[in-house]
Amino acid sequence: MNTDNVPVRDAATVIVLRDRRRDPHVLMGQRGARAAFMPNKFVFPGGALDAADAVVPLATSLPASCAERLAEECAVDLSSALAAAAIRELWEETGLILGQHGIWPEIPAGDWASFAATGHLPVAHPLQFVFRAITPPGSPRRFDARFFLLDADEIANDPDDFSAAQEELSHLQWVPLARARHEYDLPFITEVVLAEVEARVHDPAPPATVPFFRNDDEANLFVRLRGYNPRSEE
Repeated sequence: MNTDNVPVRDAATVIVLRDRRRDPHVLMGQRGARAAFMPNKFVFPGGALDAADAVVPLATSLPASCAERLAEECAVDLSSALAAAAIRELWEETGLILGQHGIWPEIPAGDWASFAATGHLPVAHPLQFVFRAITPPGSPRRFDARFFLLDADEIANDPDDFSAAQEELSHLQWVPLARARHEYDLPFITEVVLAEVEARVHDPAPPATVPFFRNDDEANLFVRLRGYNPRSEE
């Protein structure tokens, strides 16, 4: 496969953190052996944006600071769509619901229909934007992935019930945070993100700055997103 011109797709990933004060664990699953992207690796739930994510009604919004950092280094403000994608991917890949009971204005089509059938509206206020990374050139799939940290206490259903999950990830499990980087087969970027989570485990506030691995075609740059939004000066 020619990987020279693989498009970069916007994506959202969710790091669900459980028992962060006593014995922190993160939710991970294993990709299939035949997956084109990161086969056999243990990863967080996540995936690319769908068109419907931009129009899904969010019952609550992202924290303002997180929305500002998501808008930085971004031609179009995708903050709400990315939050919606994170909630949808969490539901599809794990069966866990980040939402509150409510009535949808209309039943959505496509991948959101099964979420709506649970009787919940998606809520974004518990999501914290903590990392961003672009897949380096040369991969058969490339993503501009935004990583969201979520406290498991915000999950609306049983955090141990994965019965509604689709089959994209296997071996869904709560992995001890202290062991994840040493005992599991992880992509490099997942190891980096886990180190960031370990550094933030005792800080419940959204980060003041967000690391961004900007793997462009010309250079591999590391920058920090500080919430600068040029539109605020217009």
